[in-house]
Amino acid sequence: MSTQFLFDGPEDARVTLLLAHGAGAPMDSASMNATAKALSEQGFRVARFEFGYMASRRTPAGKKPPPKAEKVMPEFIAAVDDLGPTNGPLIIGGKSMGGRVASMVADALLDAGRIAGLLCIGYPFHPPGRPQQLRTAHLTGLKTPTLICQGTRDQFGDRYEVGEYGLSDEIELFWLEDGDHDLKPRKTISGFTTAEHLQSLAGQVSDWVHRIAP
Repeated sequence: MSTQFLFDGPEDARVTLLLAHGAGAPMDSASMNATAKALSEQGFRVARFEFGYMASRRTPAGKKPPPKAEKVMPEFIAAVDDLGPTNGPLIIGGKSMGGRVASMVADALLDAGRIAGLLCIGYPFHPPGRPQQLRTAHLTGLKTPTLICQGTRDQFGDRYEVGEYGLSDEIELFWLEDGDHDLKPRKTISGFTTAEHLQSLAGQVSDWVHRIAP
């Protein structure tokens, strides 16, 4: 079965972003919609897709729990295959689990000349409340140019924790003040809105892409 995509942004964009969703919400969640809109307004072509367990929730088969990230790695590679040739550089990534899965296949795709970089939005460094269960082993030696956009109070890895992880020098971190796992800040505390954070994220992604794929 071929991958079904949602597209935003110009078809002739120089750079395409292929993004997968998080563990519990689909590719057209409010968070993914808003993120795709902000990125497309920077001139990117944004392609979103769903892993099989999430797509099945739209059918009579109903709700299935998310599998282990390792189980859906082939589905991410299949999405790259099904997307086909792009006008220019391809960046893979996603929200939370989607970004984690992308990070697990990124180096092989980079070595094959198929991608230029990795974009993770709200990376799940560990399950909430379980900081000892790290999901970072493969990130210490990652070779793919990577941008991780993270809220400073993300329960899956906040600014204080992530600074201790010894991540690869290829990984850049962009912190959004007071953002949670959906990058949502408490406006009365931070002075920012989610929309402002997404605009900042999109601008940072644009700057980063121009550096890694000029």
